[in-house]
Amino acid sequence: MTSTGPDDGSRLRPLAAGRGPLLERGGHVVHTARRLGELASGRPPGITGHQWSTAGRAVLDVVVCDGGTGRPVFAVEFTTPTPEAQREIRMRDAVYAALGLAVLRIQSATLRPGPHARRVAEYLIDARGYTAGMPEPGDPEAEQPVGFRDIVGRLPDGRSGHVNDLGAIARAAAVEAYVARQLVDPIVRGLHVRWTNGAVEGWAWAEVRPGRCLVERILLWEHRFSCGVDAARLAGDLAVTAIGEHLRRIDAGEPDLVPRSDLGRDFEALRSRRGEMAHRFDFDHLTFD
Repeated sequence: MTSTGPDDGSRLRPLAAGRGPLLERGGHVVHTARRLGELASGRPPGITGHQWSTAGRAVLDVVVCDGGTGRPVFAVEFTTPTPEAQREIRMRDAVYAALGLAVLRIQSATLRPGPHARRVAEYLIDARGYTAGMPEPGDPEAEQPVGFRDIVGRLPDGRSGHVNDLGAIARAAAVEAYVARQLVDPIVRGLHVRWTNGAVEGWAWAEVRPGRCLVERILLWEHRFSCGVDAARLAGDLAVTAIGEHLRRIDAGEPDLVPRSDLGRDFEALRSRRGEMAHRFDFDHLTFD
């Protein structure tokens, strides 16, 4: 009979020694590219052998472990918007739930684990650490501090702004590109929505040529995961970060651009799905002629 692990409720085990971690930060050790099966002490109850053999081979791009025990605390997946086998995704999600593993899934056409895993891991660890030290929301006797994402300080370009905005560097790069006449508008605009199915979606766009925009779209799913920053807001910041990736390479050639009319149709499609949104978004200020 196949073992389903210990009976003490602990389904996650310390990662075995192997290749060195990506980084150590805030009492955590961060590993990359580890199979889901490496994180578990055995097949958890309620998971079939087929589910386990399939999901166990899935690779988690980032695994953040407790620095003392070595046990996984949370993981991050980077996926692309190309059609994936939904059945395999559902099996992975079922295993995450059975193991009690917190996972953040980031779907992006631009963001990849290689160049972005470290920054994302650092941000999530710092945000969770900051939130852990905050009083419980709604405590009438405790003064609620500023949220992690709303802390104001000095940005890399010397201006004052939200230092924990993942898109801050990209926003500054857009201003520099505008000054260099590489953009016709220095502002990276965006929106974010939360869907009733649990997904959150962030959009960002910058007008590069008159009537033609650079557009990025990010989808996030939180499985038992929270870092103290609203997921929809995080998705919007990551979309701006993806815009910044294109701006860094704009000297090498113009990126693929979307006509404003097409972008307008995309937002009309979003508007038509208001009934599927967990919180209604005000589309009235989004006009694309």
